[in-house]
Amino acid sequence: MNYSKITTAALALTLTIGFATQSCAPMNNMAQEKTVMVGGAPMYPSKNIVENAMNSKDHTTLVTAVKAAGLVETLQSEGPFTVFAPTNAAFNKLPAGTVETLVKPENKAMLTNILTYHVVPGKISAKDLSMWIKKNDGKYMAKTVQGEELTFWMKGMDLYVTDSKNNTAKITTADVNQSNGVIHVIDTVLMP
Repeated sequence: MNYSKITTAALALTLTIGFATQSCAPMNNMAQEKTVMVGGAPMYPSKNIVENAMNSKDHTTLVTAVKAAGLVETLQSEGPFTVFAPTNAAFNKLPAGTVETLVKPENKAMLTNILTYHVVPGKISAKDLSMWIKKNDGKYMAKTVQGEELTFWMKGMDLYVTDSKNNTAKITTADVNQSNGVIHVIDTVLMP
C-alpha cells in the first residue's frame, strides 16, 4: 500500500473541505443572524447603518438626504450611534417642497443640522430608554450629535420622542441592531 498517495489525497481532501467551509462561513453567519424586517428588507446586525438603510424601501428619502449632507462616511464609521430614522411617510408630512429644498447643495449645512439631530452618540436600546424614562419621572433627555436635546417619554408601552419644536415622533420599530449602533424607526421628522 502506498501511504504517501493516501496521505496526499487525505491532505487535498482536508484542504478542499476547509476552503469550502471558510468560503461558506460568511453566508452561513449572515443567514443565522437575527434580523428585523424594515421597509421590506432584512436588517443585518453585521452590516452598518448605511448598508442596512440603503436596503429599506421605507427609507429612500433618508438615504438621499444622508448622501446630500455628506454623512455616509460618518454613519459607516465605527460609532456606535443611535439613529432615529424617519420613514419616507415621515418626510412626506413636511410641507411640500421641503425635502427638495433641503437636498440642494446650498442647503447642505441646514440638512446636516437636521440629520445629526436624529443621532445620539452610543448604542441605546428601547429597554434602556424605557428604564431611564421610568427612573426620571416619565421623561428622559438625550443630547444629539447636533448638540441639542431630544425628550423621550412613554404612553403605555409605546416610546415617543419630542423635538425642540414640540413635534412628537412615535418609535414604530425599535432595536434594529447594526454593526455600528442601533436604529429606531420613527414616524415624524424631528426638527432642531
